[in-house]
Amino acid sequence: MTGATATNDTAASNRNLTFILGGARSGKSSHAEMLVTANPSPWTYIATAQAYDDEMRERIALHRSRRGEGWVTVDAPLDLAGAIAALPNHEPVLIDCLTLWLTNHMLADHDVEAECRRLADLLSRPRGPWFVVSNEVGLGIVPDNALARRFRDAAGRLNQQVAAIADSVLMMVAGLPLKVK
Repeated sequence: MTGATATNDTAASNRNLTFILGGARSGKSSHAEMLVTANPSPWTYIATAQAYDDEMRERIALHRSRRGEGWVTVDAPLDLAGAIAALPNHEPVLIDCLTLWLTNHMLADHDVEAECRRLADLLSRPRGPWFVVSNEVGLGIVPDNALARRFRDAAGRLNQQVAAIADSVLMMVAGLPLKVK
């Protein structure tokens, strides 16, 4: 095998999608960060959160403080597909998180189904080791209002789409990863 072929084979084998699901405070993000940093830097963190209040600003600051040198942060609260399309090839990427991104689109009254299809299409062709975080919101009670039910249903459909195309799926429970796929 030639050196070029070995390099191409290695690059091709390192193009995969890992989907990390879990409930609130289950350890999804910190586990995903650990998985990403097992790869050579630079690492790209695509953040979907928007800081509308002090509490959310504190959460974002906590996430940023955990990441050290080697991380490049891209804010993509709405145009996640555009941010993904602009990524360099072969670099490790962490997308955190799909449910915040979905919330942003729902609150902006965008065509959620079209945006989810666009995103799933891009995620189905990873150009490096990509790690995607999302909340599993279907394990609780049925929400008491239409918007919350619509969100839960849309998040469930999006999670199913991404899980179907992912090479591996992990479910985080109390800080422990459970292999689903």
